Amino acid sequence: MEMPQQMPPVALTIAGSDPSGGAGIQADLKTFHQFGVYGEAVITLLTVQNSVRLSRIQLIDPALVLEQLEAVLEDIPPGAAKTGALGSAEMVSAMARAAERFAFPLVVDPILAGKHGAALLPGSAVRALRDELIPRAALVTPNVPEAEALSGMAIRVVDDMRRAACRFFEMGARAVLIKGGHLEGPPTDILFDGAQWREFPAARVNTRQTHGTGCTYSAAITAGLARGASLARAVADAKRFIHEAIRTSPGLGRASGPVNHHAQPASGPSASEPCGEIS
Repeated sequence: MEMPQQMPPVALTIAGSDPSGGAGIQADLKTFHQFGVYGEAVITLLTVQNSVRLSRIQLIDPALVLEQLEAVLEDIPPGAAKTGALGSAEMVSAMARAAERFAFPLVVDPILAGKHGAALLPGSAVRALRDELIPRAALVTPNVPEAEALSGMAIRVVDDMRRAACRFFEMGARAVLIKGGHLEGPPTDILFDGAQWREFPAARVNTRQTHGTGCTYSAAITAGLARGASLARAVADAKRFIHEAIRTSPGLGRASGPVNHHAQPASGPSASEPCGEIS
């Protein structure tokens, strides 16, 4: 008699395609696999890019994106999902409407530009992201430039990150993780869930091999949530994974190459401090 197999956890990425494999849905699916999670992908846009250039972006009709999403949800619904590059205000609004029905946590990675500096979301769509999609997010994961654009404030030090995090919470996000890699010094990330602050420090790795770090980081968090981890545990595990993936990057490409998606996930404790200590 054949024994039934245990169903694996499932995670979904709703994002753009990177043919060079370092970012977008390709990075997300590799990361899901590394965390032992079955990955699904709804494609929002196509790019022509590699480690040196991003020369073309082709948006997919939001109606077709929603059809992809419906096909996934009606048959193999995920335990958690993430959004990446969405490309237009229309796509952001479509995802926000769809997210109203999600019975699983949504991680919003608010990608505004690629590693090469090309815009992946026009300025006219930032308001839709802030007003429509972020309020649907279980977690939003901006880097410092994205947090500045969405919060409307300058971020120079960790205390600025905390103030910006409070603004994201006021926008309606249930939690926010602001990544500190663009600031001077060790890259410390700040997680705020409306009640607790947690800091996730790491040593800075001196490398230009950082293509797809934001996609990979948010995908690792999504994988953790799909596996049933708490938000703090999912972020802690993802932080360790992305640090190791950057540290051991394979050196592919002639410019900003990909991180190591074969890095091994690990776990460990995280630190916290009360909200009231913001100065």
